[in-house]
This record gives sequence, structure tokens and C-alpha cells, in this order.
Amino acid sequence: MLKKSLLIAASLLTLIAGPAAAQDRYQNRPPVVVSPDLTAPWVMQLGGQQARTRQVIYRQQIPGATRKQYYQQGQAARPQVKRRVVNPLLQPANATRAQRPVKSKFDPQFLPQTVAYESKEKPGTIVIDTNNRFLYLVTGNGEARRYGVGVGKPGFEWAGAHKVTRKAEWPSWTPPQEMISREAAKGHYLPARMDGGPENPLGARAMYLGSTLYRIHGTNAPWTIGYAVSSGCIRMRNEDVVDLYERVKVGTKVIVI
Repeated sequence: MLKKSLLIAASLLTLIAGPAAAQDRYQNRPPVVVSPDLTAPWVMQLGGQQARTRQVIYRQQIPGATRKQYYQQGQAARPQVKRRVVNPLLQPANATRAQRPVKSKFDPQFLPQTVAYESKEKPGTIVIDTNNRFLYLVTGNGEARRYGVGVGKPGFEWAGAHKVTRKAEWPSWTPPQEMISREAAKGHYLPARMDGGPENPLGARAMYLGSTLYRIHGTNAPWTIGYAVSSGCIRMRNEDVVDLYERVKVGTKVIVI
């Protein structure tokens, strides 16, 4: 009888304490915080001793825009600056290449090669593009043999049409007096004359243009091909000028542009 009474008393205590324990369990629950503007993009986060809120930033949707073009970091969307891409193939050589040659380096684009080349000039004509440092030997059928060249430095540029009036192998070099004086003022003393040979600045071959002092010739400084470094002459690598020399004759038309 006593055991039965104790069990009844324990059951009554459980029934009485249950609701109170449940109320005590949830009395410290953090309140739910709702944005006053129910349309605002908020995410409610519950945890710890208090409620915390975090604003969600949405990327501005602009027609035709990509993710990289527009971004937002808690502020108004700001368009990224789109850099203009310049195609170096469409730029003149003097705008895309360093102006000072580096010894022992040679740009392979200046190696001889056959290229597509539309021209009204007859096959066998030489066209020299001084701006892009190329010499074209027109072969016809919309093609030309192209060589890299060195051209006149600033102040020594020129253009015109001439003919090859003379050809010479391993030519001697007689600097004009004005060049001798000009170089002497810089502390460079030129010889009055230099025999042909590997050390001669005219290189292995020379093709003289009209009655001018200008020539298409070789060089003992092949790393200068592709640069504006001469006193007006058109210089080529020795192996290239030899190749061209064998392909042209006295009387060949030469156009310098």
C-alpha cells in the first residue's frame, strides 16, 4: 500500500513540474528579428544569446553585362573599366617594338618568307615598307618574298622610287664627309675608306639606288634588323642580302614607302 502511494505521489509531481520545466527551457530563447521593410532582402540568423542579421547583396542585373563587368561590395554597382585590346599586328613597327636594338637578339618575324602580297607592281619589283621594316620582292600571283630590314633613323627617313644602278659583292665603304664630321662630333672617328670584308658595315652585298648615296646592303650588326638605325640605307642580314642579290638585276625598280 505504501509503495502504491509513493508511485501516485511521484506521478503527480511529474505532471506539475512538466509545464514549468518546459517554460523554463524556452524562456531564454532569442527573439526573431524581422526587418521593418518586409520586402528588404534580409536573412534572419538565430543562435547564441541574441539574434543576428546579415544583409544579402544582390548583383545588379544589366542587360548584356557579364559578371566580370559589374560587381557590388555593399555599395552601388560600379562598372569595371574595359581596357582596349590593341592588336600589335596592326600597329607600325616603331609603335610596338623597342627603339634600341639588343645585341645578339633577332626577331624571327624578319626571317625571309613567302607571304600573301597584293600589288599593282610587276613581278621583280622591290617595295620597301620602312614603317614596318619589311622589304618585299614581288613575285606575282598575289605573293611576294619578304625580308626584314633596318631603315633610316629619325631625321634620315626618306621615300621615293629608284632603280638598281649597280651591284657589288663585298663592297668597299667610303663614308661621305658629312657622315665623318657628324660622327666625329660624337667622338666616333670613321676611316676615310674601308675595304670590303666581314667587318665592313656594308656587309656581303650592296645594290646602289639611282644616283643617290643610298644602298640596299648587308650588315655586320644583324641584331639591328627591324630597327631605325641607319643613315638612310636599307640594311639586311648578310645571308638575306645575298639571297636578294641573286634574284634581282641592274635596272630593278625599287619603291621606298
